[in-house]
Amino acid sequence: MCYNKSMKKAKEMRTRKCPYCGAEHEQVRAGLNRSGTQRCRCLLCKKYYTPNAKPHGYSEEVQKQAIGLLLSGMSGRQVGIQLGMSKANAYKWIKKTGVGVDKS
Repeated sequence: MCYNKSMKKAKEMRTRKCPYCGAEHEQVRAGLNRSGTQRCRCLLCKKYYTPNAKPHGYSEEVQKQAIGLLLSGMSGRQVGIQLGMSKANAYKWIKKTGVGVDKS
């Protein structure tokens, strides 16, 4: 069983492709990111890369929900508490979309 796992890992490393130079060989594992994903290093161009990086940020659904809550009259702080994020995110998304909030 241990033999099959090592063969599987070796096979996975052979199918990796360096995003910088395009080499498919000479790719070695080089530790983990803070998020726990595998890092690789190309021995030809000496660059490090993450083959399967995790996406960062919030989905569009969460962004639309935050904008909707702000436009309905909820404060930025309340939106942040309810959705588990910083109030600055919601304000940034409103500014980005160009939708104004009436303060009358």
